[in-house]
Amino acid sequence: MGLKTYLGPALAALLVCTAITALAQTMSSARKDNVPLAVGAGFSGFNNPDYGGHLLGGTLWIDYSLPHMPRLLQGIGLEVEGRDLNYGRSATLPPNLRQDVASGGVIYSWPRYRNFRPYGKFLMGYGSIDYVGTNQVRYHDSRTVTSMGGGVEYRVFRSVWVRADFEYQTWPDFFKNTTPHGVLNPQGFTAGAMYHFGQSRSH
Repeated sequence: MGLKTYLGPALAALLVCTAITALAQTMSSARKDNVPLAVGAGFSGFNNPDYGGHLLGGTLWIDYSLPHMPRLLQGIGLEVEGRDLNYGRSATLPPNLRQDVASGGVIYSWPRYRNFRPYGKFLMGYGSIDYVGTNQVRYHDSRTVTSMGGGVEYRVFRSVWVRADFEYQTWPDFFKNTTPHGVLNPQGFTAGAMYHFGQSRSH
């Protein structure tokens, strides 16, 4: 099952946020610069320590910064993320191993220092995996996946930013031949670029 199969919620969120952007264009130029939406794409490399190898793939994300928040809560936003790891398998991995995750949650951005802005995030969503078992039978499974991570964004030019991101995932009850059931913990980095439709995250 590819990433595009279950990114409907992300696309719906993008359409809603695009509508918000269009409405904002009818406002004054001062407010037009504050549309709190960013869309990005990047390249991911994840290690699977439980399998002893790595996978490569692509990642898409949409960030929406919550406007008009109290001072203590400024920097909080929402993120929708989709990732498809299906390439560059190391030789130690099952030949058809594939991991897809679509998730959403909370992102917090600290105040910007010059052109740098660090952030942390907590996401929860749907994970899909294909693999070959020890009996050479092909399996497909799915889980509710939680992800924690963070990174730093760097402003390259006006509304264009680049992002370096680390993420640690938890797939519960994955290895059922252990007591208690073992957990799968993929973890890795994503490097990519994003476009901010406004400057609301420049706090």
